[in-house]
Amino acid sequence: MLKSRVIPVLLLKNNGLVKTIAFNKSKYLGDPINAIKIFNDKQVDELIFLDIQASKEDRTPDFELVKKIASECFMPLAYGGGISRVEHIQKLFSIGVEKIIINSAVLENQSLISEAAEIFGNQSIVVCIDVKKNFWGKNQIFCHVNNKTIDLDVLEHAISCQNAGAGEIMINSVDRDGIMKGFDLELIAKISSGISIPLIVCGGAGSIEDFKNAKDRGASGIAAGSFFVYHGPHKAVLISYPSPETLEEYLS
Repeated sequence: MLKSRVIPVLLLKNNGLVKTIAFNKSKYLGDPINAIKIFNDKQVDELIFLDIQASKEDRTPDFELVKKIASECFMPLAYGGGISRVEHIQKLFSIGVEKIIINSAVLENQSLISEAAEIFGNQSIVVCIDVKKNFWGKNQIFCHVNNKTIDLDVLEHAISCQNAGAGEIMINSVDRDGIMKGFDLELIAKISSGISIPLIVCGGAGSIEDFKNAKDRGASGIAAGSFFVYHGPHKAVLISYPSPETLEEYLS
């Protein structure tokens, strides 16, 4: 049995599938539905979709698109982007999403976590924290809505979200996004040892060894984007997923 879940993260922008580098330079990859069909065939653990424009544009999730995505998914689906009210969460669950991921909204309103957890159960509420290093190498929380860092301790924020009712914490490294040179293992170890709920990590996966390193530092879920959508040194677009035997070897 695997000790960590392995989760592809797919980014949505203007209804298309994109991939970014350090939260910038988005590259169009294709139709998200086609990617889902491939991941269905490969029997992935679960799938994360993040609309990277919704909160920036101050709009709600594109419920029609999410409904199409959910109807195609054979695996558990988590969605984030544009969620700021309990009504948004209710609608997402009603159209087939099994977990919701909230990020920028809880930087100002942690009561959203508590309200959602009380109504829907904390197992379905994931809080994502984007982390970016400052000039001196200190980890800071990054708000992608206004492209600014926040003077708030990452671990303290994770614990606060946990106490508010989050069922999982997701740490996403801005600096390592799309770089494929490994996770921030020191940060993973610090956060995983400081919280008592599962930790999902994202940002930096370039090899299956990186997955093992993240697991060994305490990650319960190992998420990646580029690792699953690119192939070879020239990053040709090719949807892939490790074989069950490979995952068993490295993550059991």
